[in-house]
Amino acid sequence: MSLPYTIVIGLEVHVQLLTRTKLFCGCLNKFGQPPNTATCPVCLGLPGSLPVMNREAFRLAQKAALALNCRLARFTKWDRKNYYYPDLPKNYQISQYDLPFSHDGWLDIPGKRVGIIRAHLEEDAGKNLHDESGRGGDTRVDLNRTGTPLLEIVSKPEMNTPEEAVAYLEEIRLMMRELKVSDCEMQEGSLRCDANVNLHVGEAATPLVEIKNLNSFRAVGRAIKYEAERQFTEFQKDPAGYRIDRIAKTTAGWDDARGRTEVQRHKEEAADYRYFPDPDLVPVIVTEEQIEAVRAEMGELPQQQRARLIAQYGLSEYDAEVLTAKGRDLVAYFEAVAGELKDAKAAANRISDLVFPALAERNETIADFPIVATAFAHFIRTTGPLSKQDRLDLMAHMLEHGVNLEAAMAATGIQPRTFDESALRAAVLGAIAANAKIVADIKKGKDAAKGALVGAVMKTNKGAPNDIVRRLLDEELAKA
Repeated sequence: MSLPYTIVIGLEVHVQLLTRTKLFCGCLNKFGQPPNTATCPVCLGLPGSLPVMNREAFRLAQKAALALNCRLARFTKWDRKNYYYPDLPKNYQISQYDLPFSHDGWLDIPGKRVGIIRAHLEEDAGKNLHDESGRGGDTRVDLNRTGTPLLEIVSKPEMNTPEEAVAYLEEIRLMMRELKVSDCEMQEGSLRCDANVNLHVGEAATPLVEIKNLNSFRAVGRAIKYEAERQFTEFQKDPAGYRIDRIAKTTAGWDDARGRTEVQRHKEEAADYRYFPDPDLVPVIVTEEQIEAVRAEMGELPQQQRARLIAQYGLSEYDAEVLTAKGRDLVAYFEAVAGELKDAKAAANRISDLVFPALAERNETIADFPIVATAFAHFIRTTGPLSKQDRLDLMAHMLEHGVNLEAAMAATGIQPRTFDESALRAAVLGAIAANAKIVADIKKGKDAAKGALVGAVMKTNKGAPNDIVRRLLDEELAKA
């Protein structure tokens, strides 16, 4: 159902960088330390202390910016952003204002290219810990996070649905993890997001609301959806009162338990922060050689990987998306299985059916998975005629007892039925001969139509291995 308005969404994504120490001092950059134990005179802003830039943080930020297709500045500087919060001990934040280290990038999400205005480096603030018991308790401040290197990625307001915003955020998380720029653990605060939301209703526009510190993908989607509906309700009360030149910006928080936004204050403009160049930090000059050295470390990015899997292995966009979402190690495992099996589709299907649930249940990564690629290819080849439940039972036994497939089949009594391949080929030829229209559709590029022919063969050959039927079908269609 089409909406009577257009949602306009821009995201400000904050990514904590995976450095050993903070951005301008030698304090340990590690989550979960006892409160206020990872601090020093520099990150606390004590008199006489001087900051020194973390070279590794700058390198990681450059890598992230290149992955986001940003232009890297050859000259950049640091600025002081002045504001007064309990978790900001210096009463200013070292950030970048008019000369960020990168700008003018883009990121593709399904169906859209989203522009990126800038990605800049800054130091993180501390964290306020509120008593949420409802008894009017106090607020405590933990300054361990103060000074942590933070990459802020500012998109153009070019997303128009909550789903697009979530897809954009998921792609950034995947990319940052693959590049080892950040662990992007939202529950630990190393990936956070502010969403700028307003509506265009014909020639009118609602006031921009910035929803702060969204810390889960679900919260991002829910908050944007709620805020859009809230703004439209307000707009309907007085449509004539909204004009594009009368937009006042406000900041809101998201109450996840109540499922609603709460307006907190009017949003500051740049002048309110009284930016000025930090007098204690020298500008950074970047050479072409340094940029190329960073680019050489990046490897294949998720979007490039998806395109290659589709082109090289004939996978669908969906299958490529599912595989790359699990990271480079999983893609390498798939490619090893597909190479051994000589059937990329079967490899992708069985990894989705069997490996993904096993990894989730065991809380493992593919690097820890005890069934290596060659053994899993053998598993797929041998268990092709079995039902999905039989395959799941065999794998569960292998993982629980640490045995190979043959031992698992002997212990469980699950054995594959044998089929005469020549009889299956005859059934395939019969299905092709009886379904001329479906064959014509397949030849026009409608690969999904193959499912009807596979189903016809399986109907008369119950329990036949699906992957073998598909292989025979592809062979005979190539001749038809």
